[in-house]
Amino acid sequence: MSRREFIIQEIAVNGRKIKRVVVDDHVDKHKDITDDLILDLVRLLDGIEQLPDDISSPYEYYVTLLGIQDKQYKVVWLLEDDELYIGIVTVYRDDRRK
Repeated sequence: MSRREFIIQEIAVNGRKIKRVVVDDHVDKHKDITDDLILDLVRLLDGIEQLPDDISSPYEYYVTLLGIQDKQYKVVWLLEDDELYIGIVTVYRDDRRK
């Protein structure tokens, strides 16, 4: 597969208005992670203000634990300078307790 793009209802992430989600094909190796689940997790980022875990210009990388449907997921995502999309690098189930 290849990268996939989705248009979503606008959310605010680190003060940026985001309407587009780009999902990296790396996510495809996790068969239990669907596009619908990814988009639901992205919606949970609405209103978040988070410092990046790493910066490699023009990208800022973030790692966030999010819970949905009584399950916890680790979401690795990025923001690109001067762009209004959120990039999903990978998502996987994290079985550690919250």
